[in-house]
Amino acid sequence: MSKLKVILSGGGTGGHIYPAIAIADEIKRRNPEAEILFVGAKNRMEMQKVPAAGYSIKGLWISGIQRKLTLDNLSFPLKLISSLFKSHQILKQFKPDVVIGTGGFASGPLLKAANQKNIPTLIQEQNSYAGITNKWLAKGVQKICVAYEGMEKYFPSSKIQFTGNPVRQDLLKIDENNEKAIAHFELRPEKKTILVLGGSLGAKKINELIEENIVFFKEQNVQLIWQTGKLYYEKFKAYAANEHIKVHQFLNEMDLAYAAADLIISRAGAGSVSELCVVGKPVIFIPSPNVAEDHQTKNARSISQNNAAIYLKESALKEEFKNTFAGLLKNEKKQQELSENIKKMAKPNATKDIVDAVEKLIKA
Repeated sequence: MSKLKVILSGGGTGGHIYPAIAIADEIKRRNPEAEILFVGAKNRMEMQKVPAAGYSIKGLWISGIQRKLTLDNLSFPLKLISSLFKSHQILKQFKPDVVIGTGGFASGPLLKAANQKNIPTLIQEQNSYAGITNKWLAKGVQKICVAYEGMEKYFPSSKIQFTGNPVRQDLLKIDENNEKAIAHFELRPEKKTILVLGGSLGAKKINELIEENIVFFKEQNVQLIWQTGKLYYEKFKAYAANEHIKVHQFLNEMDLAYAAADLIISRAGAGSVSELCVVGKPVIFIPSPNVAEDHQTKNARSISQNNAAIYLKESALKEEFKNTFAGLLKNEKKQQELSENIKKMAKPNATKDIVDAVEKLIKA
């Protein structure tokens, strides 16, 4: 039997990149000899994050359409034609058995080209509101793996498989790594640890919230692992001078960060929500209101309505954050309830189920 060859494409944000890497890791676990290639957008974060995960990547000259008239919009048709041409070249050279898209600009032309060559294709949609690229691709692909029920309003029902979102398999064993995590982040084991997550680029409002409450956190006798994101690290890195604050631009050891955490403050993107359900720690969600169809708010509400997390609006942080945080910190019973309930919402087998679907496509 010839060696399995797979192309994955997804990028622009960590929410598209990490599901693709999780799928690739599971394919390699099952087929150690498999050849895996990623295709991303030039100058986007996947060009760094994918090689860091141990995979090769090729870049396309492609970007999204902006909401207002810009030079980027005027050049979009040229970029699309260029990317389609480059995608055909990549497919001809690599000869994949299957092509998988997880959303983001680059997956559009690549999967369109794969459909034109009759190569089996599968897309994975992380959100309850389908992304523009996946909606564009839906007609041509063979299988669509989704993380939410009711996605028939965006995709053909005959192609949909409800799998949940892929998560890194190392998150399934974080409870075993607490001591290692405390040592790695140079934490004090007698103090509660708060993990602050705003996504790979960062969350302005969450970062400002942490800055405003540096003294408050010290008064609460907690220590912070604060992930500022790429856009805000330079502005906030000086706070690492505080003994109780560990400031990071990005966390490459997410399993250790989750293992160290007693309580988590996070955005509510689809990937984060899926990971946090598996992790099973008490969470305060502060969703971004500036995303398509306000889907982060919908994600946060769906969890909080099951008494599985606390949901705070950005607009209410000044009035509600301190009391909410202090109340949760002092209430061990509430922390336990949130932890147990969010675990019930997890889909820890999502990655395996998606790769099962990939294997069925190849064999069909």
